[in-house]
Amino acid sequence: MTEIIRDKAALRARVTAWKRAGEVIGVVPTMGALHEGHLSLAQAARAGADRVIVTIFVNPRQFNNPSDLENYPRTEHQDAEKLAPFGVDVIYVPGPSEIYPDGFATSVHVEGLTEILCGAFRPGHFDGVTTVVPKLFLQTGADKAWFGEKDYQQLQVVRRMAADLDIPVEVIGCPTVREPDGLALSSRNLLLPADARAKAPALGHVMQGMAEALAQGGTMAELVAPAEAALAGAGFDKVEYLELRAADGLALLDRLDRPARLLAAAWIGGVRLIDNIAVG
Repeated sequence: MTEIIRDKAALRARVTAWKRAGEVIGVVPTMGALHEGHLSLAQAARAGADRVIVTIFVNPRQFNNPSDLENYPRTEHQDAEKLAPFGVDVIYVPGPSEIYPDGFATSVHVEGLTEILCGAFRPGHFDGVTTVVPKLFLQTGADKAWFGEKDYQQLQVVRRMAADLDIPVEVIGCPTVREPDGLALSSRNLLLPADARAKAPALGHVMQGMAEALAQGGTMAELVAPAEAALAGAGFDKVEYLELRAADGLALLDRLDRPARLLAAAWIGGVRLIDNIAVG
């Protein structure tokens, strides 16, 4: 079983020894409930770094709804078993006081990128991300960090934050991993009732159809309403957003005039799902 470390002092002692040996440190930040998407990040980190740390911390500052935080799956033992074949050196599972000690009074905010898409519907969420992630970068001493493209806005926000704060970490994005039926892997999928799980892949299928139409010259103005109607017909309760954004910088687009991402958030069975697809 991979070694689990729970306090930052012990972790820093281990990392200091690795650094003295000239080894490259890679980190995969997670909130646990690991699936094949997370494991693909661990595999990429193993190939791209001498030492690999996977962090597991359910960050309360990323949740707008207390019940959402309470219901988030916590599966540390199973997570450790899943990571065992990937040669991870350490699983870092800090307690809340290791991240937010008494008197903690600092928040990191990234302008612009955090007010759109998920940020518009989850106020403060990305402040939680951009506050905890630099702490994890610093505590792990990471030279490289791997994030999934499934949370594409988060990837862009983290890159901006690291660049703006001069944190010497290379932030690497890895492709979204999907179930055989096309549903993007997410820890939240575990919360889907069986009937909603059966209908959920419609989100990716509808988006793929839109991406193909955009590549052929279609516009969002003409595609969004039919897509939302198709999702409603497939059993989705609400579409929060369905937007075309520039791949670099997330500027809002109506048509494909540069590399772009089609991004969506929608509710089904009481669970909020997000997805994105590269276009162009």
